[in-house]
Amino acid sequence: MATILRTDGPVELPDELPTVALRDLVFFPYMVLPLLIGRPASLAALERADDSDEGLLLLVAQHEVGCESPTASDVHAVGTVARIVQANTLPDGTRRVVLEGVGRARVRHWTAAEGELRAEVEPFVEREHAAPDDDTEIEALARSVVRQFQEYAALHERIADDLAPTLVEVRDRVRLAHLVSGHLLLDPPEKQELLEAAAVGDQLLALQTLLTRELEILRIEEKLDQQIRSQMDSDRRQFYLNEQLKAIHRELGVEAGEEWVELEQAVESGDLPDHARERAQRELKRLRKLNPVAPEAAVIRTYLDWILALPWSARSAEALDVDRASELLDGAHHGLGEVKDRILDHIAVLSGVRQLEGPILCLVGPPGVGKTSLGRSIAAALGREFVRVSLGGVRDEAEIRGHRRTYVGALPGRVLQGMRRSGTTNPVFLLDEVDKLARDFHGDPGAALLEVLDPEQNATFTDHYLELEYDLSDVLFVATANTLAGIPEPLRDRMEVIRLPGYLDTEKRVIVERFLWPRQRDRHGLGADTVELGGDAAGAVISRYTREAGVRELDRQISRIARKLARRRVEGDALPPRVEMEHVTALLGPPPYLPPEPDDSRDRVGLANGLAWTAAGGEILDVEVAVVPGSGEVRLTGTLGDVMKESAMAALTWARSRARVLGLEPDFHTRVDVHVHIPEGATPKDGPSAGITMAVALISALTGIPSAEAVALTGEITLRGRVLPVGGIREKSVAALRNGVRQVVLPHGNEPEIERLPDEVRDGLRFVPVRTMDEVIEVALTHRPHPNASDAPLPLSPQ
Repeated sequence: MATILRTDGPVELPDELPTVALRDLVFFPYMVLPLLIGRPASLAALERADDSDEGLLLLVAQHEVGCESPTASDVHAVGTVARIVQANTLPDGTRRVVLEGVGRARVRHWTAAEGELRAEVEPFVEREHAAPDDDTEIEALARSVVRQFQEYAALHERIADDLAPTLVEVRDRVRLAHLVSGHLLLDPPEKQELLEAAAVGDQLLALQTLLTRELEILRIEEKLDQQIRSQMDSDRRQFYLNEQLKAIHRELGVEAGEEWVELEQAVESGDLPDHARERAQRELKRLRKLNPVAPEAAVIRTYLDWILALPWSARSAEALDVDRASELLDGAHHGLGEVKDRILDHIAVLSGVRQLEGPILCLVGPPGVGKTSLGRSIAAALGREFVRVSLGGVRDEAEIRGHRRTYVGALPGRVLQGMRRSGTTNPVFLLDEVDKLARDFHGDPGAALLEVLDPEQNATFTDHYLELEYDLSDVLFVATANTLAGIPEPLRDRMEVIRLPGYLDTEKRVIVERFLWPRQRDRHGLGADTVELGGDAAGAVISRYTREAGVRELDRQISRIARKLARRRVEGDALPPRVEMEHVTALLGPPPYLPPEPDDSRDRVGLANGLAWTAAGGEILDVEVAVVPGSGEVRLTGTLGDVMKESAMAALTWARSRARVLGLEPDFHTRVDVHVHIPEGATPKDGPSAGITMAVALISALTGIPSAEAVALTGEITLRGRVLPVGGIREKSVAALRNGVRQVVLPHGNEPEIERLPDEVRDGLRFVPVRTMDEVIEVALTHRPHPNASDAPLPLSPQ
């Protein structure tokens, strides 16, 4: 009888033991495990072992798991001797038995037994136990195995949490090796190799190799599990948000996914050019990959909406009837012949060629002359859509070209916004107040307009937001401005300037009768047949209550008359059937402007009437000069700009150079002080228009000769007495006629402009073109100064 040595004492091993074949299990010494035994051969072996005094049996692993009736050739020759700790019989005949591993044994040979396996065995090793710390290498391997198994147990869910700490207290390395081997979750062949290890060192080394491998696999699995858990959390969150979005869509009556389908159909069926459709498809593909609630998804969606909303090829059916257009323009505006002719020319050309590169018109004129409303009438005459964009105060280039999509709240510029509102590629696009563009560190919007208004470039206009070429060549751009001075020169070069100088009094009367009074009468509820406005009353309002080139203030005064009449009707007073001149003062109060009265010729000494151009139209400019005893000091007052100061000094120098011809002492300037003043000093005045006016007033003051009363002058003077041409002749002429002037002295270089003046102006004024100041004095003074008799006249300056 052999003996198996254990730390808790030797165990006597019988020569022959009943054998139980195990499927998918390798039993190790020192393990206590419950087993279910149900096969007849195994039950018979268990019964024999239970009846014996020792209660021992041999547990061996099968080669093949699927073998139901294993024989000696179907099992391994090395197994574990186990002791029966507890055995119970279950209702179905199966035995539940708790076994404790005693030690390893080798089968010497199998003995014949009917219905069961029985084997003669011997201990697998002569001595299995190693003394603590008897081998440094074994001790190092044992510690490494314990450390690795602790990590293995922490990573593996099927290992009990209290197992790993107990292994640290095990000092028997053989027992340690068997416990670790038994609890590793390995395939039976690998466990069988561990069971058949010849020495404890070999078993520990094999355990270290297997644990290293399993730990690497477990770490990878843990990493993958974390990634999967993270992805699952993200997916769950996205699923939750998508479910919320679907619920919102259901509440709104929109099925989930319907929005993407609608977008795709809109892109495919939309009237887009190839480059725009390709860009839209690319952005839609990006949008599908994004979470619908992501901020970038909203940006892309807005971008797609803009691409789909812009007109790429839709055009208005133009009305190319010149007669119809003429009737429409005449019906909406009185006067403005030059503008109307230009529009009719454009329509006539379009009727012949059917396509014309969009011109850029610039309507320049004072406030209230109807520039903005004229743009709307142009659109009606052409049968096009009308779009208006106000540029007053715009200082950011992005307002024209749009913002980059990287900025929060980015939008296309005002040009593309206007095109979207129009819905066509050929609207009439009004750029209002283009002379009031500002510029600062945000950029120069005037420079950004260069591409918009250049016929050679606007066919490929690119907005920063859209980042696609957009064709503006079919657009009829109409700009408005009060003055050309505020428009940058490169921008002005791209526009065809049409001036609107203002309305004559006769034109204003027609405007009142046809437009202003009917509109104000209806607006205030007076009725078409209630009250009429007489022509004399309209003339009184025009001449005594307004002084303007346009009709804006006139419209306000007409509105006051309508309000007063509406109030009287409410109070029960009888309304006159026709408002006459005598009613105007009662309704509007004392007039602020009175008709000019003839001046005493003595009061005209040192005074001259000048003509000036302002952003509000032409104005009469009075220049006064006083000569007092002094020492040659010259004073200039009246808030004069640099140009007018230079003109005053040039006039004085010319007078000194012509002293003898003018009947003055050559050194007169040393004995007098000259004071040049222009009334209304609070109003800044500048510009090259008052040179000859100052010279006439100065000569009048020096010689004592009065200036002609009904003569107004405009022109610039040089040191040699030449008269240079100036601008604004049309506006100045209208102002002269409005203020009762009968004769206008103007530079000879401006004579061709007389032919372009309205007939009423040419009939009501006498124009005197002049080349030199000598010619000016002949007309502007009541008589020519007498040369100094003591000296020969100085020769005239070369002309």
